[in-house]
Amino acid sequence: MEKDLGNYRKSYEKNELLLKDTPENPIELFRIWFNEVDAHFPEDETNAMTLSTIGSNGFPKNRVVLLKKYTHEGFIFYTNYNSEKGQAINKNPKICLSFFWAGAERQIIIKGKAEKIAENLSDGYFESRPRGSQLGAIVSNQSSVIKDRDVLESNLKELEKIYEGKEIPRPKFWGGYIVKPIEFEFWQGRPNRLHDRIHYKLEKNFSWVKTRLSP
Repeated sequence: MEKDLGNYRKSYEKNELLLKDTPENPIELFRIWFNEVDAHFPEDETNAMTLSTIGSNGFPKNRVVLLKKYTHEGFIFYTNYNSEKGQAINKNPKICLSFFWAGAERQIIIKGKAEKIAENLSDGYFESRPRGSQLGAIVSNQSSVIKDRDVLESNLKELEKIYEGKEIPRPKFWGGYIVKPIEFEFWQGRPNRLHDRIHYKLEKNFSWVKTRLSP
């Protein structure tokens, strides 16, 4: 079976990104773009991002996770530390994040290093989650093989009984990572595939150097 996709075409014409209009700090441009997409393109899950890691077998792997906070230091997400992604980060903390906002015809690619956040910060976020999500984090031995879904449902019911009327503690194998960026690329779709690409690189003196890339 084959399908020729050569005739799929879309012209990107919604906006532009000029070097002279960009701030010196890429976090500021990220904030502007994130808020614009969040306000004007509600169909996009604005905080959904692709996380890329390198596994122990040397292959890269991408998966979509949710950004839960960003600061001047970096980008925070939460996961099971024993999961495939957690083990990959433990061995090689150099990772890549990417956001694609189809409605705005924009994407952002971020390279950086991931490290665990402080336990009290993970505790605070875990406490803010719905009880179902708290229990789900405990029930799922993420990335491991299971017989069927009934195993999850059965374990969830058992935990619901155990913690009925009680506070649910954060499991030590679950928590947050912060990705501290060293490079950004902002991509704005343009007509004729002549897209705007602005690249930021962190220098040793912690200043950012920005350049325009050919599409």
